[in-house]
Amino acid sequence: MSQALPSIGRVLSLDQFRGYTVAGMFLVNFIGSFVFIQETLPVLKHWNKYFSYADSIMPHFFFAIGFAYRLTFMKRLEKDGVQAAYWHAIKRNLSLLLVAFLIHHLDGRYDKWADLQKTGVWGFLTNSFQRNFFQTLTHIAVTSFWILPVIRLSASWRIGWLIFSAVLFQFLSQVWYYDWVMKRPGIDGGPLGFLTWTIPMIAGTLVYDLTQSKPEKFLGPLVLWGGLVCCLGYGISCMNRVTTPNHLDGLSSVLVEPPFFAPSKPVNIWTMSQRAGSVSYLTFATGFSLLVFALFHVLCDRMKVLNLGMFRTFGTNALAGYILHELVAEAVKPLAPKDSPGWYVAGIFLFYFMLCWVILRAMEKQKLILKL
Repeated sequence: MSQALPSIGRVLSLDQFRGYTVAGMFLVNFIGSFVFIQETLPVLKHWNKYFSYADSIMPHFFFAIGFAYRLTFMKRLEKDGVQAAYWHAIKRNLSLLLVAFLIHHLDGRYDKWADLQKTGVWGFLTNSFQRNFFQTLTHIAVTSFWILPVIRLSASWRIGWLIFSAVLFQFLSQVWYYDWVMKRPGIDGGPLGFLTWTIPMIAGTLVYDLTQSKPEKFLGPLVLWGGLVCCLGYGISCMNRVTTPNHLDGLSSVLVEPPFFAPSKPVNIWTMSQRAGSVSYLTFATGFSLLVFALFHVLCDRMKVLNLGMFRTFGTNALAGYILHELVAEAVKPLAPKDSPGWYVAGIFLFYFMLCWVILRAMEKQKLILKL
């Protein structure tokens, strides 16, 4: 059964939240590879064995996308009908997959025709889509396709789909997938990562519903559920202590280190890891996204003390920002050795960041907003 919800226009807190997320992406994707950062501010790097600040950024995107996905789908459903709403979503996600192909590329390189012939059609198909293609844009498109059957359904259907996806991913990971994706190594969960990226995206759709059903009273439930989901994610990660290669030494050792702290025991399938796309990671990250969005709601919508032009610029042109930041990094990073001192890392990052902002601001002034 579908839900008829009142439609809304742009949400200031969502735009600012998304703009902050784009700024955070610029930060962690640029500076995480420097030795100085790894030694002095390790929380700004992806370590794939605990929840760092860097690991919070991509789930924020999926949460914001889920919120906007539900919002725009219900608006189009109300205006144009069921068929038009689904067809628009399908075209948008296919377009995003095409953009992902251009940005992320496929695996493999063939210098000679004989190499391609030797690989064969099946070898090409199985080898080309294992790693590079499955990065952020691909995960967004595939996850959006995956939740499309339930995007207009009630909250109970979407929660059920979320749980089913997480359980299926955990089962497949137990059987074979975790070892494969970590050894390959995969990126952001690899080809099956969409199953757990479903968690923050569906959470975004649920928060949209909450803002519509309780427009003046959703802050309390948002904070409550954010805290509970964080606790659930941390609780799942504690299974690390009672599963191979670890064993429980007593009740005092049942808890793993808190998020943002490196583990002292060997990691496994239960560990928070963006590379693995683990259930514990995406669950905790979803709760964290709820709490951060609640903060933006208070600052932007209630207290009205936050409305940064920079966040607006980034938030309203997020796709352009994603594509642009990699191009700018390719131009700037060759000038910055990985062992650069801290002052140089800070300076080169500010130069890179300002280049991104100046270009996006110019696009905003010209009303050049990249949408699909």
